Amino acid sequence: MSGEASTALTAGRREADIAALADGAPVDLLVVGAGVTGAGAALDAAARGLSVALVDRGDLAHGTSRWSSKLVHGGLRYLARGQFGVAYESARERDVLIRTTAPHLVHTMPMVLPLLPEVGGAQAAAVRAGMGMGDLLRTAAGTDAGTLPRSRRLTAVQTARLLPGVRTAGLRGGILSFDGRLTDDARLVVALARTAAGLGARVVTRCAAERLGGDGAALCDRRTGRRFEVSARAVLNATGVYAGELVPEVRLRPSRGTHIVLREESVGRPRAAMTVPIPGSLNRFALVLPQGDGRVLVGLTDEPVDGPLPDVPEVPESDVEFLLGTVNEVLGTALDRSDVVGSFAGLRPLLDAGEQDSADLSRRHAVLRSADGVLTAVGGKLTTYRKMAADAVDAAVRAAGLRAGPCTTRALPLVGAAPRDVLDAVDAPRRLVARYGTEAPEVVALAEGDPELLRPVAAGITPAELLFAVGREGALDAEDLLDRRTRIGLVPADRRAALPWAEEALRRAAP
Repeated sequence: MSGEASTALTAGRREADIAALADGAPVDLLVVGAGVTGAGAALDAAARGLSVALVDRGDLAHGTSRWSSKLVHGGLRYLARGQFGVAYESARERDVLIRTTAPHLVHTMPMVLPLLPEVGGAQAAAVRAGMGMGDLLRTAAGTDAGTLPRSRRLTAVQTARLLPGVRTAGLRGGILSFDGRLTDDARLVVALARTAAGLGARVVTRCAAERLGGDGAALCDRRTGRRFEVSARAVLNATGVYAGELVPEVRLRPSRGTHIVLREESVGRPRAAMTVPIPGSLNRFALVLPQGDGRVLVGLTDEPVDGPLPDVPEVPESDVEFLLGTVNEVLGTALDRSDVVGSFAGLRPLLDAGEQDSADLSRRHAVLRSADGVLTAVGGKLTTYRKMAADAVDAAVRAAGLRAGPCTTRALPLVGAAPRDVLDAVDAPRRLVARYGTEAPEVVALAEGDPELLRPVAAGITPAELLFAVGREGALDAEDLLDRRTRIGLVPADRRAALPWAEEALRRAAP
């Protein structure tokens, strides 16, 4: 399924797909919104043999899907709220991702809660019990202990070895657990879209839906200004927090989740993620997440957002101060504002259920049907995108009477995916295998005769990867390259260093 002719997304293929859609032939399912849910739905439908078009007014993973903590988690936080069904669903979908769908992109991450004086005995016992329940969820989901080991207690020496930056005064040990971590959330979306394209889906970015109806949509190619109508037997609105702009009946309560970006040396080059209790709360935690590229993410806030929604959310200084203050509670050397080299915020598309606090809103997803027949998928979270997509396609099949079989994506590897023993044998640098899986040698091959193309330009990313993104992954401009196919743009200084290489990759690909 990883053959170039079938899964490559290029500017030329985009133009051909637009021409085919504009010619008027109906598709079984039109999916609007190419985030993780929309791309997942397009793949699910294409895998069932349906004709599919996936469009987005921006790029793949342009919105919330690139602003996550990059965790593929087993739902421990939902257990604390009594949401056992959501927790089990998370654990089950984590197992699918880490073992079948994307083992090249999802890896085991150790996570440590340091037991400092601020964590009392009762809270430590509650956390340990919760992690024990998480172990039971892992077992129930079928994930073996070799993939995600059981949680356990650490000594103070072991804790400090994994978290060199932690405050040692009063440290009495730690609680170690394991979860899944994505190499890159945006790369998951790209893999979904490419796999869908390999099964016949038309994938068109920079194509805005100006009107939706149950039988199709009015679209506009934002690169040329051309407008055209697409007929569809079913239409799915998968635009996340922006769903209400296309279907006013949809009522959401957006919540802002902010992360700050640090250099790993500022927190002692941690060998594990760190779980940090938020002062004044028994079951809310911040996370310090090493990314493997010299950066560390610290997040995450949960603040309601009112008013018009921006295309790219801004990070308020109050969020930065909150996260710095929280993490400084557990560090031996306090951080200040100069240690923050970047920041980003994403908006969660939470269903409006009337609660006052957005942190208490359920992470369950829903598929809604408007009066004119448009389906909208809302709620949910990155880990459970596949189940959400399957439910949305099931609803489309029922509503439109489409002839399609059951969902098959539980057993469908994405482009680049393979069993771990196969990935271990791929002849390419491990960093590239963790991003491209079995396609890593093809990235290396782009540098044949020019070793400079394999020298990192920023955050470990090489020029060969930028060339691959243009030639295979649908990148159309420098922002696509720096902000979504790679995450160089999270740090402005890194962006400036890499911009000439991004422009060169685009120039080489130009006809």
